[in-house]
Amino acid sequence: AVVSTQSTGANDSNNNEVEHYVEKPETYVSNTINCGIYVLGIGVLDHIKNLFQEHQSVSSSESDSLGLERNILTKYAGSRKLFVFRHHGFWSAVKTPGTAVFSSQFYLSRQRAINAEVLARGDNIIGDVLIHPTAKVSRTAVLGPNVTIGANTVVRDGVRIKHAIVLDGCTIESHACILYSVVGGSTHVGSWARIEGIPNNLNPNQPFAHVTNPPTFNEEGKLNPNITVLGHNTSICKGTMVLNSIILPYKDIGHSYKNVILL
Repeated sequence: AVVSTQSTGANDSNNNEVEHYVEKPETYVSNTINCGIYVLGIGVLDHIKNLFQEHQSVSSSESDSLGLERNILTKYAGSRKLFVFRHHGFWSAVKTPGTAVFSSQFYLSRQRAINAEVLARGDNIIGDVLIHPTAKVSRTAVLGPNVTIGANTVVRDGVRIKHAIVLDGCTIESHACILYSVVGGSTHVGSWARIEGIPNNLNPNQPFAHVTNPPTFNEEGKLNPNITVLGHNTSICKGTMVLNSIILPYKDIGHSYKNVILL
């Protein structure tokens, strides 16, 4: 699995009570990590309010800043009010667009091992590809490896898609090319358009493979290489190219972009 040990909780094996909680520990505490999914009782709001009031009384530039793990969970540890649910199955950390595509690759490879019948088959399918039953994909479109096609999406003749996630309700017109990208729902990609990100070149089958999280921008203020993301309900004009960019939702793209965040 691809893991990033952000927090560690040492717990009582009998009742899963958290006895000790450390955020980003520098030494070994436990092999149980916090994956960031919480079920909170309404009483925690009073606890947050009290902590916030305490922080306001402290003379500090960060006195109004509270962190759930740093300030809340550490206080609850050992109070018999914080418990863990142990998950022994599949999981993968998703923090950036690049990790989303990598995690999808990991998920699809796992499906091939435990539930291969859900994956697509055919002469136009390469590697692990998951196509929703309501999607319509041309037999001349080539998909894979590592491709997920969402519900009610239409992929027309001659399209090439690999290492990409195409969400629900999209239309990919003929001969468009989508590589290393995440395409938001209800997006329209025109014919002969090219949507391409920069691959992270990770292999989920390698032990201890992991995705680093570099900053969005480099020292020159330019986007670091990453997966291209098209936001929900984006329209890409035919024949245009979007490379290593993030396009926010509801945009009409009439010409090519490279290394930008389009607000």
